[in-house]
Amino acid sequence: MSRETVLSNARLVLDEEVRHGSVLIRDGLIADIGSDRGAAGVDLDGDHLLPGLVELHTDHLERHFTPRPGVQWDPLPAALASDAQLAAAGVTTVLDAVRIGSALNQNDAAAAAARVLADAIEEAADAGLLRADHAIHVRCEVAAADCLDAFSQFADDPHVRLVSLMDHTPGQRQYADMELFKRYQIAKGNATESGFDAYVAPLLERSARYSDVHRRTIAGLAAQRGITLATHDDATPEHVAESVGLGVRISEFPTTVLAATAADKHGQLIVMGAPNIVRGASQSGNVAAAELLSLGLLHILSSDYVPSSPLQAVFQLSADGAIGLADGVQLVSGNPARAVGLADRGEIAVGKRADLVQVRPHDRPATERHPRGRRVPVVRGVYRQGARVS
Repeated sequence: MSRETVLSNARLVLDEEVRHGSVLIRDGLIADIGSDRGAAGVDLDGDHLLPGLVELHTDHLERHFTPRPGVQWDPLPAALASDAQLAAAGVTTVLDAVRIGSALNQNDAAAAAARVLADAIEEAADAGLLRADHAIHVRCEVAAADCLDAFSQFADDPHVRLVSLMDHTPGQRQYADMELFKRYQIAKGNATESGFDAYVAPLLERSARYSDVHRRTIAGLAAQRGITLATHDDATPEHVAESVGLGVRISEFPTTVLAATAADKHGQLIVMGAPNIVRGASQSGNVAAAELLSLGLLHILSSDYVPSSPLQAVFQLSADGAIGLADGVQLVSGNPARAVGLADRGEIAVGKRADLVQVRPHDRPATERHPRGRRVPVVRGVYRQGARVS
């Protein structure tokens, strides 16, 4: 017997417009989109109805696993807590980022436990414990000596949908400004003024020894398995040209307009962090996401380290007049879904999965930065394949 639900009296955020209407859900799929104001069903009271967010890059699970330095939480409850917070932020599909290798900190507990964290996600998914649909995003610190060995633990894992290549060695990419990197490491207590050169030297040596061979080997393995490949923090057109040669389809957090322009020219989808939009600047002093958006060089927003930031960014950009709400939702739903081959979701359309988010905007007074006022999205309901999960 078919299961049917109608969500009525909603402002539907469709691919190209926002209009009043209702959605008929049948057996987990969108069966019809109507405009009848009197449609029976669950009355959404005029709230916005968006396609569920598709999250490609979140470090959030690691923060639940290591809530404080030196403290490790049970990975299964950590996965459940992360899932609950992401779902409450409107995320219905998430690629949990797990890191393998670390060129900056040999005692990185989360990187060492990447397989353990992935196992916890997969156990929770198999047991039906999760609100959102989860897959794995393996972030590979190619400068780390053990990166390739660690990647072998994920070689045959069908849950892996995305692999990203990153190199946080100082003096290039995200940390091109060595002085900024120095201040950051001293502030974190990882180095001292007098000992900074000694701190940096082995990092540079490891990068020279491992980065190139690991980058190429992992790219080849990902291609063999049909896994979408991303690169992280490209800073120059040369970085982009290298990534194109490796088969990279996604450019995560390019640090300059030059790199973003080159990535776009080669058809790569550009991901930036939504916290960058909300804050108005990069935490690392690199190019602002808003600048890339204004240049047409931004295709996907990710939560990075703040689960609620994608929705907040989209609604604020709309309030500011920077982008229409329908186009903004493409950044957090349709575009990321297509980037990793999830053609069955990411939009409100007949035949798509009924992954939906009910949102009521809450307006706050204007500020100098937001003269039209601030708009905070309040998530009032989340549906995954038609079933309410939050």
